[in-house]
Amino acid sequence: MATIAPPEVLIPGIDDVIRDAQKHAQDPGGEQTMVLNMGPQHPSTHGVLRLVLEIDGETVVSLAPDIGYLHTGIEKTCEAKFYQQVVPLTDRIDYLSPMTNELCYVLAVEKLLELEIPDRAQTLRVLMNELTRIQSHLVWLGTHAMDIGALTVFLYCFREREDILRIFEMLSGQRMMASYFRVGGVAMEPPLDFWPKVRAFLKRMPEKIAEYEALLSGNPIWVSRLKGVGPLSAADAIALGVTGPPLRASGVDWDLRRDMPYSGYEKYQFKVPTSTVGDVWARYVVRMEEMYESVKICNQALDRMPEGPIVADAPKIILPDREQMKTQMESLIHHFKIVTEGFAVPAGEVFQTVESPRGLMGYYVVSDGTAKPLRVHMRNPSFATLQSLETMCKGKLLGDVVAVIGSIDIVLGEIDR
Repeated sequence: MATIAPPEVLIPGIDDVIRDAQKHAQDPGGEQTMVLNMGPQHPSTHGVLRLVLEIDGETVVSLAPDIGYLHTGIEKTCEAKFYQQVVPLTDRIDYLSPMTNELCYVLAVEKLLELEIPDRAQTLRVLMNELTRIQSHLVWLGTHAMDIGALTVFLYCFREREDILRIFEMLSGQRMMASYFRVGGVAMEPPLDFWPKVRAFLKRMPEKIAEYEALLSGNPIWVSRLKGVGPLSAADAIALGVTGPPLRASGVDWDLRRDMPYSGYEKYQFKVPTSTVGDVWARYVVRMEEMYESVKICNQALDRMPEGPIVADAPKIILPDREQMKTQMESLIHHFKIVTEGFAVPAGEVFQTVESPRGLMGYYVVSDGTAKPLRVHMRNPSFATLQSLETMCKGKLLGDVVAVIGSIDIVLGEIDR
C-alpha cells in the first residue's frame, strides 16, 4: 500500500522528485505536496515495481519509477553459455511471451550463421507466436480488470489461457518456459492430437473474446475508469520510444509483422488495429482487436502448414536425428561435438527485431567466432514504455495511476534483466 518515503532515502534518478516535494513541504506559505511510494508491495504494481509519486491532495504532480527488484542478470549469463543454451534464458526475460523472446534470439543467431529455415518450421513459429500473443493478452486483460475491480474477468481469461498452456505442454513438455525454438528450426514435430486441439481452441476463442467485451465494454464503472484517462499523443509516444499496442492506440499505424516482416509474416492476411484517442480505453480496444487478428493468423498457419523438415540442413549446427545417431558414426560425432563444444558462429554483430505482445523487441548479438556469444543485449518494449508513465499520469488522480499501469502491460522481467 502507499507509504510515506523516508526523507533520508534518496534513490538515484528519483532524488529530484523527493527534494522538490520536501522543499514544497518546508514552505508554509506555498503549496503542500507529499511524496508517496506506490509499490513494490502495492497490488497493481504486482510486487516488482516501485513508483515514487509526488501528490497534491489526490492529484499527481510528478512520478518516477524505481526499478531493479528482480535482478536476473540474464544478459551477462548469456556470455557463459553456448548459443543454443541461451534459448532457455530468453524464456525468462518476458515470461508472459517466452516464445517471442526465443524467436527474436534465434533469428539473430541464424542471421550470423546465414541459415535457411524450412517453411514448415517458419509456419510453426508463426503459429506458436500468435498463440503466445493471445495468452499474453489474456493475462493483461485479467490482471488489468482485477486492478480496476472487475474480478470475474480474471477467472474467465485464465480459463482460456489454461487451454493455451496445455497446448504448449503438449508440444514441448512445458507450460510456460517451452524452449521449443532451436537455432535452425524447432525442437520436434507436434504430436498427432496437437492439431485438432489447436483448431478446437481457435474455433471457440472468438466467442470467448466477445464474452469478455460483453462483461466490460458496457460496464459504466469500467468505461468511466478508462475513457479519457492517461492520454498519450502520437508525438509523445514516438519521442518516448513507446511501441506496440500503446503506440498504435495513439494513432501510429506501425507493426513489425507487417512493415518489417520476418518468419514469413508477409504471407498472412491480418489487420493492424489502431486508434487515435490514445487513452487507457483505446489501449484496451486495440488489444482486444489484436486477439481476434491473432486467431485469424493462427487459422491461416494451420491451413497452409506445409510438409517437410522442421530444421535446417546444417549437420554441424543442428543435432542429428536420434535414429541416425544410433546407426551412423558421422551423426554420432556431430551430436557429441555439438553437445560438448557447441557450434562456432562467424564473427560479427546483428540486431534483430520482432513484434512482441508489448511492442518492439530487439536482440543485439555479437559473435567473436567462438561457440559462446561475446555479447547479448535485449531491447525490450516495457523498459521504454515505462518512462511514459509520468507523461500519462501527470495532473491525473492517484487512482488513475493504477489504470494507466495496467494499460501499458509492462513485464518487469524484461526490464530487470
